[in-house]
Order: sequence, then structure tokens, then C-alpha cells
Amino acid sequence: MALARKRQICLSNTKYYHCVSRCVRRAYLCGEDTLTSKSYEHRRVWVEQRLLALAKVFCIDVCAYAVMSNHTHVVLYVDDKKANRLSDKAILLRWFKLSKMTPLGQKALHGEPLSDGQQVFLNKEVAEYRARLSSISWFMRMLNEYIARRANKEDECTGHFWEGRFKSQAILDESALLACMAYVDLNPVRAKAASTPEQSDYTSFKKRCESAKESKQPKLLARFIGGMSKYKSKGIPFELKSYLLLVEQTGRCISADKPGYIEHHLPPILERLNLEAKNWLTLTTQFENLFHGAAGRVGTIESYCIKTARKRRSNITNSRTLLAS
Repeated sequence: MALARKRQICLSNTKYYHCVSRCVRRAYLCGEDTLTSKSYEHRRVWVEQRLLALAKVFCIDVCAYAVMSNHTHVVLYVDDKKANRLSDKAILLRWFKLSKMTPLGQKALHGEPLSDGQQVFLNKEVAEYRARLSSISWFMRMLNEYIARRANKEDECTGHFWEGRFKSQAILDESALLACMAYVDLNPVRAKAASTPEQSDYTSFKKRCESAKESKQPKLLARFIGGMSKYKSKGIPFELKSYLLLVEQTGRCISADKPGYIEHHLPPILERLNLEAKNWLTLTTQFENLFHGAAGRVGTIESYCIKTARKRRSNITNSRTLLAS
């Protein structure tokens, strides 16, 4: 039986989550449908643009993403502290970029006086919007509903476009985060949709490479903060250069079937995380198959299961084998 969403997403355990949405119809989300010879490639632009637009509004950072032919991958970081810091006005301005403005919200933004009763209702409204802006469920809803409506309109049909709700997976520690991000960024290479990661269109890796050429990081993606000031705690706790090299070398192993290459040229980040090359290759090619539910080292999985009242530790064996303690 599937777990309730509120039990799958628990910010006290982790703020990182891997989310996957898959199409329900035989017609592709993107790419070219071999059955009809119709191209849906332009829909990749829809997904990427909508995803990055939502990242500007929500208090949720996009760490990695890949828009595939019939599914999407995103790795998200929930910045609930930011949502709590924002003023009521800022919350209203952000939410009304996504939804129709309410009469009370309009009066508040225009500085019109409110009665005591109206202020009470406005406070409840703001509190609801504040919670939504740090909610993965609302983030994915705003992404998937938009794409479904637009695709159905183009196809001149109605009905479900996505295969139920999105699947979410808790990422419990740095090792799992690194493996999951690389798994997502290398999806096109593994699917033979691209020859190299930097040529993989509509992925976070390509966007990071384009910015790296100018010694920058993409503004709309979560930043890598490895090597930066210790006071800058928000961001992905690795060095960007090491991650780019790591994904490139892992991609060569996958496409050229030369796992020994990584073994002789391990990036420093793998040494710091105590991940063996052979295990790393397994993780970045089979992440979804290996971990059904929360992913992380044994200790973090045990803690997560205790806090969320889970009896089964289904990922313990693979975690013990592939993610060193």
C-alpha cells in the first residue's frame, strides 16, 4: 500500500527530495512518437520553462532535473526557513503570480484598510499560501497541472495525462544526494538520447555547463557551495567543478563500458564521501531500482524510519553494500 504523502515528505528528516512524474498515455510527453511520427519535442521547453519559473516563486530550490521522452526527474531542496522569513506582502505577491488574486489579498496589497474580521481571514489566507510555497506537493501540482492542461489542449483531448501523482523519494544524506543528482543528470546519456552530459538538452547539467563557461552558476538552480565560506550554509555541499568532472567521467563509464577508468581517476569528492568507484557506477545507473523509498546510509535510513513510524527497512541491504557508513 502506498504511503500517505505527508509520511513520504518529512522536513525534519531531510529537505532534499527526488520526484518523478510519468506519462499515462502512449503519446509521448516530449520527443518523437514512433507510432504516429509526430514530434512533441517542443514540450521539453514547456517543462523546463515552467520548472524554472516555479523555482523563482516557490521557496524550493531545483538541484537537478532531466526532461525525458515520457517522464521527468527533479531533485528539490525545500527552503522552509525562507518561507517563514518572508513578509505577508511578499507571500501574497509570490502566490498571486501563480493564482488569481483574491479580493482580500488585493485590498491588502493596495494598502486599503481592513476590518478586524477581514484581517483575521487575511491572516489565515497568508498562512495557507506560506505553507504552499514550501510544499513539494504544491510545487509538483503547479508543474504537472500546467503541462497536462497545455498538452491536452494541443492534443484536443481530455483525461489524465500523468500516471497518477508524482513519486517522491527522500534523499537523506550527502552520499545519496550526490548519487541521485548524477543519476538524474545522466538520464539522457543512459537512454542514448545524448552522447555526452553537456550535450543533454533540457537538463540541469547542460545549464550548469553553459554558466560554468562564464565562471558563473545558474541563478535559477541551487548553488554548489563547496569551498565557499563556512557561513554560507544554504546550497549543495559539494564543489561544482568536482561534480561536473565526476558526472562526465561517470558518463564515459556508462557509454563506453569502461568502469576501470573511474577507478584510476577518482575525483576528490568521492574520496571525501568514501564511495568506491564500482559502487558509484551501480548507484548512478540503477538508483531508482536500488532504492524504493528513502535513500541514504544505514544510519540515516534507521533514523528516518523511526521518526516516520516505519517498520520495514527495505533499502538497508543496498545501503550497507553501496553507501559506506
